[in-house]
Amino acid sequence: MKPKKVEIVTIKTPPEPSLSGVEGVSPESEQTTDSEQTAAQAQEHKDDPEETTASDHEHKPEIEEPGAIFQAVGVITGKVAFSEENKSTIMIGNKEYPLFYAPKKQRAFEALKKEVQATGEATQRLVVYPRFTHFPRRDQPAQVSFQVVGFDKGRETKGAASEELSDMEFKLCGLWQFIPVCPTPCISIFRNFTKERLDHVKKSEPAKKVKFMKASHLPLFWRDAPVPPFRFNPKAEKEQQGKPVFVQIKAKFLPGRDAFAFDSLLGLPLEKPPKFLKVSKEDKATALKAKRDAERAAGKDVGGYERKPPYTVRPKGNFSEKPMSEKPMSEKPMFEKPKPKPKPQE
Repeated sequence: MKPKKVEIVTIKTPPEPSLSGVEGVSPESEQTTDSEQTAAQAQEHKDDPEETTASDHEHKPEIEEPGAIFQAVGVITGKVAFSEENKSTIMIGNKEYPLFYAPKKQRAFEALKKEVQATGEATQRLVVYPRFTHFPRRDQPAQVSFQVVGFDKGRETKGAASEELSDMEFKLCGLWQFIPVCPTPCISIFRNFTKERLDHVKKSEPAKKVKFMKASHLPLFWRDAPVPPFRFNPKAEKEQQGKPVFVQIKAKFLPGRDAFAFDSLLGLPLEKPPKFLKVSKEDKATALKAKRDAERAAGKDVGGYERKPPYTVRPKGNFSEKPMSEKPMSEKPMFEKPKPKPKPQE
């Protein structure tokens, strides 16, 4: 059965969303571990499409907010656990995922802790933003974690994410493309543009810009996609590259595969995405150099991962203690020529 063709619509960019909007992952204010590798940060956004250049921040977009905006928000259900080391996790099926929160969402996180302690019910329904940390090696799986926005106590207001989405469902709105560090095509969530944010990042240091505007790339299985994911071709001219399409979908999270699976379209694909912020290559390079210098000063090894040769090189020839020229003539040569056969006598 052939997939239905979906018309790509070009629309004008909607008015700037307010700062209270929710856009997905919020790396500028995360309470999390330092497991992200420096090389991954350098490679992950190598071929991202360029827009308003300042820095790549992902603020979180609300489901009820009108207009097309970048966002990634969803609902997960699992057994929540809190440890004394200030590490929180959620068990979904037989897989455990880290939980973290932004400082401005700390009250919601503390309320979740009290709810679990008061009721003794560890299984909770959480509203979250997904975060995937990719690494330079394509065979190294991404690290998945979730930022807690709230939890469902059955008293959610109409139009809230927990009411509009079922368990394991996510609303994903972003650019449909391949990235260098992931073999599966992704939906890339960037920081929505506002003048206030642009003014803020212009005053920030390069390292803070990179953290504030860091995009989130979410692997997605979409077999009958109406538009193919964009793939950067280094050999093609800039005019022939094309651009990724902005898609708005509902998808289900697959714990067994640490990826999302397409469920349904929430809107037509857009050839022109909403305005977004993107960190400049100069700021990325400056921030990366500062981080590596700091790690070297702390005595940490900042070298890249070891690359093993694709095959073992075996030396050719006969490497004996004595050169062949010094061997006595009595020794047989390494390769004997076949003796000629005697001619038959007439």
